[in-house]
Amino acid sequence: MSLADKSIVEQFLSKRDTCSTDNEYDGEHDGARISAIFVIMASSAFGAFLPLLSSRYSFIRLPPWVFFIAKFFGSGVIIATAFIHLLEPAADALGNECLGGTFAEYPWAFGICLMTLFALFFAELMVFRMVDKKIEGQNESNAHSHFGDEALYTKKDSDEEEEHEQDNTSTSKKDSQQYPSHFSHANEHQDPENIGTLVNREDKEQYYGQLVAVFVLEFGILFHSIFIGLALAVAGDEFVSLYIVLVFHQMFEGLGLGTRIATATWPKDKRYTPWLMSLGYTLCTPIAIAIGLGVRHSYPPESRRALITNGVFDSISAGILIYTGVVELMAHEFLYSNEFKGDAGFKKMLQAYFVMCWGAGLMALLGKWA
Repeated sequence: MSLADKSIVEQFLSKRDTCSTDNEYDGEHDGARISAIFVIMASSAFGAFLPLLSSRYSFIRLPPWVFFIAKFFGSGVIIATAFIHLLEPAADALGNECLGGTFAEYPWAFGICLMTLFALFFAELMVFRMVDKKIEGQNESNAHSHFGDEALYTKKDSDEEEEHEQDNTSTSKKDSQQYPSHFSHANEHQDPENIGTLVNREDKEQYYGQLVAVFVLEFGILFHSIFIGLALAVAGDEFVSLYIVLVFHQMFEGLGLGTRIATATWPKDKRYTPWLMSLGYTLCTPIAIAIGLGVRHSYPPESRRALITNGVFDSISAGILIYTGVVELMAHEFLYSNEFKGDAGFKKMLQAYFVMCWGAGLMALLGKWA
């Protein structure tokens, strides 16, 4: 090996050695660390299950305005989580000076977030393409193009066909008020037990669209919940403040996820799925805290491997929540929903917007401590 090669290897190893191999765990607050498992489990359960229980059981049904606030406040929380609690920590982790090499030369956190966003959009395009194919097969007798009736784009030779075209055009214009079909969140949905039967195409597209959005949202949030649990378990001087902040963080984030799970349309054969999704969110962070306590003497959150792992997964989660938050929770809810139509709907829309801003603002403020 030449002297130049040895020099390069030594520089690489020296950069690796600068990453910490221990953690800030100081042996204090052991009782509080154990209690965090159960307290955060309770706050997560409250946020995730309350909207679901309220939508299923009349004896604990919340007033409509409470559900309204929880829904849009949670939307703001999720969007702020993506930027403040995921993307910023990811940039810190992957931009840590001890990593060196390509991590010092390129903002990988933002690059991974960007790639995730485009990958998620492509995946959703493919999912809805498959949904279109499936629905066209089921409604073969009266199928039409996902982008409109082909009568709008073909020329008819006879007068009879022209009259038929006019009828189709008027019908298509009426249907186009629901544009875009699978992205709309209309108040009228097909009964879930009838999904898969030869009924209205738009209803089934709305149903599949809701499920895709809810599963993607849960997937992004669970990634994030694992790492904050590990971080809390091995935290040092900032443990107390981090503990308090995460209790509220998990509750608010749970409300955002829980309201989306509760408002989705679930078929009878999937009636346990929303409960399992809420349970998954409830248990994810407490289990991560328990694991962190088990390895608290050996888990190094500032090591090279931990920094890269946390940074990559936080970047992926940020991309997922940014896409879901901006597209599903903002654009679709406010622009394509029938909920805000008419003069009365405009006032309601402004109320929802300001509630969402409060949710985002409060969650962004919590980023000062966690």
